Amino acid sequence: MRIKSTIKKATAITILSVAIAGCTATNSQNNTVSNTSIEPNTNNIKAHMSFLADDLLEGRDTGSRGHEIASLYIANEFKKYGLTPAGDNNSFMQRVGFRKGLLDTNSPQLSIVKKGESQALTFLDDFLVGPNLSHADASVEAELVFVGYGIVAPELEHDDYQGLDVEGKIVVVLTGKPASFTSEVGAHVSSRSLKEDYAADRGAVGYITIQTPAAEERRPYDRSKLYVNMPRMAWVKDGVAGNGRKELKASALLNLDSAKMLFEDAPIGLEAIFSQLENGEKVAGFDLPASLSLSYLTNHEDISSPNVVAMLEGSDPELKNEYVVYTAHSDHLGISKSVEKDKINNGAMDNATGTSVLMETARMFSELPVAPRRSILFVAVTGEEKGLLGADYFARNPTKPLESLVANVNLDMPLLTYNFADVIAFGASHSSMGEKVATAVANADIKLTDDPWPELNLFTRSDHYAFVKQGIPAVFLVTGIESKDPDIDGSQVLNKFLATNYHRPSDDMTQPFVWSAAKTFTQVNFEIGLTLGNDDQRPTWNEDSFFGQTFGRD
Repeated sequence: MRIKSTIKKATAITILSVAIAGCTATNSQNNTVSNTSIEPNTNNIKAHMSFLADDLLEGRDTGSRGHEIASLYIANEFKKYGLTPAGDNNSFMQRVGFRKGLLDTNSPQLSIVKKGESQALTFLDDFLVGPNLSHADASVEAELVFVGYGIVAPELEHDDYQGLDVEGKIVVVLTGKPASFTSEVGAHVSSRSLKEDYAADRGAVGYITIQTPAAEERRPYDRSKLYVNMPRMAWVKDGVAGNGRKELKASALLNLDSAKMLFEDAPIGLEAIFSQLENGEKVAGFDLPASLSLSYLTNHEDISSPNVVAMLEGSDPELKNEYVVYTAHSDHLGISKSVEKDKINNGAMDNATGTSVLMETARMFSELPVAPRRSILFVAVTGEEKGLLGADYFARNPTKPLESLVANVNLDMPLLTYNFADVIAFGASHSSMGEKVATAVANADIKLTDDPWPELNLFTRSDHYAFVKQGIPAVFLVTGIESKDPDIDGSQVLNKFLATNYHRPSDDMTQPFVWSAAKTFTQVNFEIGLTLGNDDQRPTWNEDSFFGQTFGRD
């Protein structure tokens, strides 16, 4: 699971397990609950996890031999269950091409030109850049325009570009979003990818980021220095990177002192702008009395990594041409460049848990006496840790017609070290899937809890969101912070995992997994797909859902 390191203690709790919730299956004739004797086998889940999280697979990094082994294992499990290959060329694999970029750290150069004088800044001390996946030799020189948060959201009556001309210029953008923006909608319109779209669509050629004081507190500039030697990736099709805008020739992050230089002699100084933000005032953009030149080199490498795709064909002659899609990411972080003896990021919780539950759910479906009316797709996606890439590629290039994908149920990092008593639903309030979630949770004798961390915007931060952006209703549940055992504080369990094991080599099979929790989680997961597979109507977006209004299809 990808959890931004900006998260502090309260935030940390949030990033917990990513599970998916389900619902009871209904009979198409009388809408009564369908009974089945098929139950999750926790020995299967444990066996899958033990293999996927073994040192042999070396952390399952995207494009690595270890991930290829994991993908082959998953494909053969699907084959063992009698599922149909649903990848490319009648195989279980959908091969995804990736471009891997590594910054030449000796190359970055940035200068600010004011009143005819040029002042060079120092890489790392004053500014940071990352690998550019569109341009191996990135270079831009242009005038600067401050565009506030750089957000265009008519539905929120907000346009930071109003009255500004950024054609052929470099935009200077604040991180984050106005405090008044609601959680899920605000997270969407303020995402970095959309901010780049807003800029590129208006003719900008470069992109400079400035951290607000609040952002600096959450993720200090100095911490970002730790990532300059890390590679970035993008999926590539027909030679074009699938994420990012090539019109933006170069981008950089300035520290606060360097950022203040841009606003010297400007209509409003940077400190005054920060004061406006603290007071909840709208910040208007303006031309800056400066220009900037920026250049750096990126070493590109082409690699590939598979999504694994299998299908259980539906039993209804018509509805079998519609698909409920289960997803879980099979990749993890690979081998760390640390001085510690154990360098392998085994990824047991993240996400051998979700992938193993996906496989066990597939087994349960394959043993039904009668398949659900709709077909079920099981997709183990790659590249999640690199930016939700495998899911994004599949959602944009599905192996079944896009209009036939009716729902997505996503599994990402369920924390299975205590018997959880509640779950938190993300996405359930946006579509008719919500009632299915509520029923499945109740059947498992646990509670459905409202989002206690709306500021963390979890709805936009896992693989299901790629499907939402293609107009497909999705559900994403996380285990809550209540435990069935009154002597266990679920929030402390989650915080301990995030503080000690998350994205570390210690995320391995030595953790105290509670297999009864795995059984509950899998049963709920199975039920939601069973219900969606048998319902007379495909899931629909709620009329008041921003995401349904923005992405939904007729």
